[in-house]
Amino acid sequence: MGLISDILRVMFGPSDNIIRDTAQVFRVNAEGSDARTVGLQNAATAQYASEFTTTGRGLFDRIIDAVNRLPRPLLALGTIGLFTSAMVDPIWFAERMQGISLVPEPLWWLLGAIISFYFGARHQAKGQEFQRSVVETMARVPVMTDNLRALRAFADPDDPAPHPVPQTGPNPALDDWRVGA
Repeated sequence: MGLISDILRVMFGPSDNIIRDTAQVFRVNAEGSDARTVGLQNAATAQYASEFTTTGRGLFDRIIDAVNRLPRPLLALGTIGLFTSAMVDPIWFAERMQGISLVPEPLWWLLGAIISFYFGARHQAKGQEFQRSVVETMARVPVMTDNLRALRAFADPDDPAPHPVPQTGPNPALDDWRVGA
């Protein structure tokens, strides 16, 4: 065994872990690469979170938000009310529909454009608000993983090796395994 060890030291140099050092010449150290990736993701998430932080909302903003919440429920309840009125009093409903049929077509187009722009802008605003909440949640991931480690260490203090916390980002080793399957 000593002769083989001496030959390996001559070929690969004096190192305690010859195979690891040799393998790192041909393949990136996956653990070090994952650590760098997590650090990069944490830095990017922190930057995004700092960009999307908002200050407290004033009374005017809260009132406008409350008024903006009214059109969709009113449209839905109004439509249900029309169906109900058609069943309860068909004559009354038919009279109202005759009045609506007198509305000129350009006015219908204008109403459609107003409603489309309102709901489109609302959808965009809500989508951006959702993205902000996702970024803020992702900024808390490192704290959550530290909490998991602490809880696992507390659950079994005699265990010398803490259980690994699941990785939050993509795992190239698993992706390679899935592709090869």
